[in-house]
Amino acid sequence: MKKIVVGLSGGVDSSTAAAILHNQGYEVIGLTLWLMKGKGQCCSEGMIDAAYICEQLGVPHQIVDMRDVFQTHIVDYLVTGYSAGITPLPCSQCNKTVKFGPMVQYACEQLGCDRIATGHYAQINYDEVTERYQLLRAVDRNKDQSYFLYDLSQELLAATVFPLGELQKTDTRRVAAEYGLKTADKPESQDLCLVESNGSMRAFLDKYLAPKQGDIVDTTGKILGQHDGVHHYTIGQRKGLGIAAPEPLYVIELDAVNNKVIVGDRTKVTQPECTVNRVNWVSIVEPSTPIRAEVQIRYRSHPEPVTVIPLENSRVRLVFDEPQFSITPGQAAVWYDGDKVLGGGIIES
Repeated sequence: MKKIVVGLSGGVDSSTAAAILHNQGYEVIGLTLWLMKGKGQCCSEGMIDAAYICEQLGVPHQIVDMRDVFQTHIVDYLVTGYSAGITPLPCSQCNKTVKFGPMVQYACEQLGCDRIATGHYAQINYDEVTERYQLLRAVDRNKDQSYFLYDLSQELLAATVFPLGELQKTDTRRVAAEYGLKTADKPESQDLCLVESNGSMRAFLDKYLAPKQGDIVDTTGKILGQHDGVHHYTIGQRKGLGIAAPEPLYVIELDAVNNKVIVGDRTKVTQPECTVNRVNWVSIVEPSTPIRAEVQIRYRSHPEPVTVIPLENSRVRLVFDEPQFSITPGQAAVWYDGDKVLGGGIIES
């Protein structure tokens, strides 16, 4: 019997993934990562529900304490980034550093298993011509999570199964109900667990960063208002600035060194290109010449035509066919060829 470790968060997606594989004849071992200190749905109620699902399926369940790793690689990473005036995206880093990497290592070293599965909506294909694993969008484009998975290495893709990649979310809930899973009607969790456990990103950051009053200024340096910390703002933000102006103003720069929030009109926050660092080439090897692709500069953004120009030191320059609004340092840019993830990285400037 084939053995597989299934990452269980206690939600309907991971529960259904485990049930599907169990029904297919796999020897399933449920594994829950304890990520956050204190209370939080994914780490209190979630662990209980994960254990209950394993009991329902008649499979073993293990919990691995990853709180210190999560604190260092995600919480500290976020706090440092926001305090420096960028808007970090923790999910892709969490997937590679906190979840998939440690899960594969634990499965191999402790459980004698070389395969893991999760409830993510994405697909993996092996291309025999290029001898490379490809990461593809999920069939359900509304639930597709390939954007958050761009940083997975070939080794991690080779060890991973996504049982829900070919399902619509409605199918997932239907299958969960057919199996009688407790989580079949469980509400959707938010994309960011830290927001879910703290109520808002602002509330989370306020636990770590003290208020620091400074000026909101326009591009000429004229003071328009006051703020209580640059970490409360993000590029492209329009609402909540607390300033009056004859035309809509947007955050165009966060100057953490001088503790200033700089605002301007919409044209000032629309750019024709950007630089991306920490690039991971996924479905193809790194090209030596520019390529054409479609890029998403945030999770829910529409894919836009782009020229990807490789640079040195795992960096690229993205030149958009049409200038893009609110390009935000710290967020991920992920470029595709149709449904295939070609690569991605962190927006630098």
